[in-house]
Amino acid sequence: MKAVDRKLLRDLWKMKGQALAIAVVMAGGVAMFVMSLSTLDSLYLTRETYYRDYRFADVFASLGRAPDTLKGRIEEIEGVERVETRIVSAVNVDVEGFDEPVIGRVVSLPTDGPGGGGPELNALFFKAGRYVDPLRGDEVVISETFAQAHGLGPGDTVTAVMNGRKKRLKVVGVALSPEYIYQIAPGAMLPDFKRYAIMWMARRSVAAAFDMEGAFNDVVIRLSRGADEEYVLDRLDEILDRYGGRGAYGRSEQLSHRFLDEEFKQLATVATMFPVIFLGVAAFLLNVVVTRLVGTQREEIAVLKSFGYGNGAVGLHYLKLVVLLTLAGMAGGMLLGVWFGKGLSGIYGGFYHFPYLHYVLAPWIPAASLLVSLAASLLGTFTAVRRAVKLPPAEAMRPEPPAVYRETILERMGFKRLLAQPTRMIARHLERRPVKSMLSVVGISFACAIMVFSGFQEDAVDFMVRVEFGLSQREDLAVNFVEPISRTALHELSAMEGVTAAEPFRRVPVKLRFGHRDYRTSIQGFEPGGDLHRVLDRRLDPIELPPSGLVLTDYLGDILGLRPGDVVTVEVLEGSRAVRRVPVAALVTQYMGLGGYMDLRALNRVSGDGDVVSGVYLAVDSAREGSVYARLKDIPRVAGTVVHKTALESFNETMNRMILFFTFIASLLGGAIAFGVVYNSARITLSERSRELATLRVLGFTRGEISYILLGELAALTIAALPLGFVIGKGLCAHMAASLQTELYRVPLVLERDTFATAAVVVMVSAVFSGLIVRRRLDGLDLVAVLKTKE
Repeated sequence: MKAVDRKLLRDLWKMKGQALAIAVVMAGGVAMFVMSLSTLDSLYLTRETYYRDYRFADVFASLGRAPDTLKGRIEEIEGVERVETRIVSAVNVDVEGFDEPVIGRVVSLPTDGPGGGGPELNALFFKAGRYVDPLRGDEVVISETFAQAHGLGPGDTVTAVMNGRKKRLKVVGVALSPEYIYQIAPGAMLPDFKRYAIMWMARRSVAAAFDMEGAFNDVVIRLSRGADEEYVLDRLDEILDRYGGRGAYGRSEQLSHRFLDEEFKQLATVATMFPVIFLGVAAFLLNVVVTRLVGTQREEIAVLKSFGYGNGAVGLHYLKLVVLLTLAGMAGGMLLGVWFGKGLSGIYGGFYHFPYLHYVLAPWIPAASLLVSLAASLLGTFTAVRRAVKLPPAEAMRPEPPAVYRETILERMGFKRLLAQPTRMIARHLERRPVKSMLSVVGISFACAIMVFSGFQEDAVDFMVRVEFGLSQREDLAVNFVEPISRTALHELSAMEGVTAAEPFRRVPVKLRFGHRDYRTSIQGFEPGGDLHRVLDRRLDPIELPPSGLVLTDYLGDILGLRPGDVVTVEVLEGSRAVRRVPVAALVTQYMGLGGYMDLRALNRVSGDGDVVSGVYLAVDSAREGSVYARLKDIPRVAGTVVHKTALESFNETMNRMILFFTFIASLLGGAIAFGVVYNSARITLSERSRELATLRVLGFTRGEISYILLGELAALTIAALPLGFVIGKGLCAHMAASLQTELYRVPLVLERDTFATAAVVVMVSAVFSGLIVRRRLDGLDLVAVLKTKE
């Protein structure tokens, strides 16, 4: 081994504490990088494999009713490879021992196909049991999420109200479908596995139950390679138009697929932001350490150069130090990243219920993390290494000039008498090296910022839920009818025992057009003066819907390029399929979903269907909920009931697992940054001031006093870093919120006081811990050895 390499190893051993702190911060950045990207890569791979193996469709369309013979015309569309027609309908489900209403979605299975009745497109992955027997009308396959929520399996029975008639069904299989990875009920905004079921039955029995023999009301299509999707959608709409077509759409607009895409985008944003912060701080620490090392090894550099080592060899010597520290952090970060990645993949797999989720660490991820880490480290230490390379031997033999101390600004302002001598020493040292002090403050502030950022997710979700389900959707139940019916149904429901308030609503599927832009959504109509379901303005105050005109969510207005006063074309996608031009009266803020709102009577005029309603919002006496649920199950016209309280509880339970996981990781790694920065600052300060502190001890200062001088400086830096960390953290949250403005949800910039308090506590605890370690070294200071040290 070369002498210069032995020197490198000795240097690393001497600075082992600082090296460990740097490696920990570096490991944090690599761990976040590996965790996020490997989880994202695994999820993408799992989804694509699942879609391919179980033949997820490319195009979807629903309609009123069409004869089976129409399938031939659809197959003739250029670019269509495979067509499957189905019967899909909403049902009410009754599970023994569960009193609350359950919504079901029945999907017909072909009478012939793989596995004795299985579909060619959107095939089922069985967790238990088998396909239904095409000749038996009482067999059903249920979705895994619903089965797990109720403990159901093959051999159990459920009761379904199908077209007003009760039918007892025997469960023969539990399965998953690529069409329902994200399983959410129509009209609901949150998944509720206990109260929403996907059910597959033989086509013959579904057709008989819903009077659909020789007909279908849903179609799925696989496109051939290179097909023009827009052309297929246009031709399909033309064919289905006369049969009540509600507008065909591609896979990108399929609800389950869209939710997955948005979740993947959020994960990709996290994969970008967190590693940048961690690696940036690690590069900063490396720069400080290498700069200090070069400063204290001036004589060694001069000796190396005098013995024939060139500038390149000296530079390489310090670069090796940087690379070794980076590799140490890389190794630890990879192990942590894989561990975190497996945990996060398990959470996502449980939330979305993939049939399988194999965690895969693609080779490019370690390679990319190594390149990014090395690039950050080398860029961060470039100036320090360059200083060692450029240092002339003659100049290097001379020690650095001593520091010049002077009175601080506070002392000159007249506060000198108020400051004890040790406190004046702290202030003078901080003011003497403002750049170094500021860099330490910035490093600690990023630890605080990460903690603020991690708490932001919980704050934002809580705020969104509070606004949507506490201020806007205040009803206990949302009752949806099979089809729009006369508003006399309102009186029937409001007269039920236990119902304290009832308000009708209408939901109409539409396509909005403005200029060259269009968007498929729905318009909801409410009666004036309603209190159960309200539209809010930007200040979260309820607004009164205008007697005419359309109120749109502001994000949808941006998509269409609309402003108040513009006139939008509304194409109704059901019933008479009217086309109207409606002025935009206002834009409102909404955090979940996109759509429009109108006065109920105005919406019925636009749709041309008369004075009808799609459903009723109910407020229910909690003591009589059971009787209300039982009564609703027996009403044939009720297609489903959404219980907001229980759906919200299920959502919170799921989200808490994900948020707690991220908070744990962010707290762990944020604390690592705080410890790394504070500890390095303390160790470097101790190294720089060891002679000075030892001299003070000889002059009579106690250990407590010199500890106060050193640790007081670190405390001042930490306290100064907290406000800056709050500002940086809020900026990161603002960037995240702006990155998560999607069609499915918009994340508001909301930060509670508890989040800032938690961030401050984590940083201060980390600082205290690192300070105690340095204090121990300070207590063991060898006064004689230090005083003999040549400065």
